[in-house]
This record gives sequence, C-alpha cells and structure tokens, in this order.
Amino acid sequence: MDTATWRLVGRAFPGPVGLALWIMVTVPAPLVFHEWSHRWEEDQEVSTALWWTVAALAVLSAVAASKARYARQRGGAAGLVPAVAVAMLVSAVFLGASIAVYRWVIPMSGAVGWWSVLFGGAVSATCGAAVGHLLGPRLLRRRLSDPYGYLVGGIVAVLGILLVQPTVRLGAEASTVRYDVNGYGGVGPYSTSAGTPGELTLPAAGRYGIYAVGFAPRDPACQVTGAGLPARSAELVTTPPGDYGGDAASYAWVAVFDVPGPGTYALTCRSSDEQASYSVGDVPKIRGAVGALIHWPLVAIWLLGAVPGLLIVADAVTRRARRPSRPVLARPR
Repeated sequence: MDTATWRLVGRAFPGPVGLALWIMVTVPAPLVFHEWSHRWEEDQEVSTALWWTVAALAVLSAVAASKARYARQRGGAAGLVPAVAVAMLVSAVFLGASIAVYRWVIPMSGAVGWWSVLFGGAVSATCGAAVGHLLGPRLLRRRLSDPYGYLVGGIVAVLGILLVQPTVRLGAEASTVRYDVNGYGGVGPYSTSAGTPGELTLPAAGRYGIYAVGFAPRDPACQVTGAGLPARSAELVTTPPGDYGGDAASYAWVAVFDVPGPGTYALTCRSSDEQASYSVGDVPKIRGAVGALIHWPLVAIWLLGAVPGLLIVADAVTRRARRPSRPVLARPR
C-alpha cells in the first residue's frame, strides 16, 4: 500500500473515546454480564466472550468506513471498495488484539473455533463497513471540545477504576484450571472450634493458599507457626478470586504463605467476623497474565483501569496545545 492509503487507515482508526468503548464492551462487559446472568458455580467459556467481540466489530467497522469516506470525500460505488478495505484493516487489528487478550491475558476455559471467529468477524466487519459507508459523515459526530474531553475522560477514568478489579477477579476465576480448597485443614467453625488455632498437616515444603469460606471477610490477618517455624504472616491476595467450590459452599482465595518443610502447623486468622472460617489448600493454578495481575498493588490495578480515560484527557490536552493561538488585537487609543 502507498503512503496515501496508510494515511487513510490512520484517519479511520477510532480515537481514545472509541478505544475506551471497545475495551469496555469486549473485556469487562462479557465477564460482568456472565456474572449477573448465570449461577455462581457456572464457569464462563472463552467462546462467549469472543462473540461479544465479533458483534462489536460491526459498529467499529461502520465508524471506520464512515471516517474513511469523510477523509476521501468520495461516496457511491467508487468509494465503497476503499472504505470497506480500510474498515477491514482496522477491524483486523482490533480483532487480533481481542484474540490476544483471551489467549494470553485471560485464557478462559472451553474450546473455541478460531476459524469460525475469524469468519464471523469478517462477515460482521464487512456488513458494518457497508452500512458505515452508506451513512457516511452522518454517522460521525463532532469531536469533543476541550472541556467535554476533560469531563468524558474523567468519567471514563472513574468507570475504569471501578471496573478493573471486578474484571481482573472474574477473569482469574474463569482462567483457573485447578484448585484445592480444603486439603490440609483450616480455622473457624467450618473446620474447628471458633477462636482456636486450626491444625494444618502439610505434606511438603512450598506455598499454600488460604481460602475464605462463604461470606468470610477477604482481608484476614493470618499467621502460621509450628514445626520449628516462628510465626509467619500470610500474604494477602490483592484481588482475591472467588466462586470456587460447589453447591455446598463457595470459597475465595485470599492469602498465601510458605513453609520450609512438611509437618504439623497451626493457623490463626483474625478478621472483622469472629465466626469466619478459612481453609488451607494448594495454590490455585491460573493461566495467563491475569494470574499475576491479581497480586499487583491496588494502586497499580487502579492505574491500569484509568488508562483509557487518561488517554482521552491527554488527547484533549494535545489538541488544545496544537491549536494556533488567536492574535491579540491592540485596543485603539
């Protein structure tokens, strides 16, 4: 492709507002919708999330084709093929990004026909591009003025901060391939007498997970001691994934601790609920980068969620800086 074509593709790309909407529709929306519409013990499969992306491609492609027609100032059949081609290129980039997210960041369970996703994405993008070219500039709205850009960017940043933790939590739950919630003992009425240390029989050195049972608080102050080990505090999971277990009880992975060797240990956990129970099992195996995201500091997770909104604000600031200043006219004396 020549330089003019690449320039047209660049103009057809959605701006920061479109990017924020795309992220919201293709990542948090599928996870949150599944949480609201299904029983807690039902795991979400990757195919249900990717079809949200396929459906969203129609809108994305329509906007890209409309922007391409506006940039070329050519309608009718002569401009249809270039507009559709540009929209398909833009759609391919965004579809590839979504596939990468659900393959390496949040690799949820279940099989998916990748060729069917690509075919469905191509059909959705083609139909959207045709509609976008037909509507032309009428599909576009004026760019946000600077004050509205700051306002929209701030709102999107706040929404991102509110949604990022549920998104990371639900993504970790859906990407868990193995967990053991009650293999080695616990503390609380569920495992032992309330207010007394729980006995743990650990088979080997290594890392173990502490699970909150039912509605037990997710931020307990737990300590492990015994077998020659001085009291060692457990490390809290910043964004604890839950919905583990079955019909009997639900569990949430809330903390981890290490022991130097096998033996019998004692577990104590203090929380706002004196009747809370916590059990000890193997650390869950979570695939993808989301398994590391749940341990990030809370500030870093919030910053990650605020990035789309901050991009909108940065775009407004940049446009204002590039705008030529008006000359100041001297007042007549």
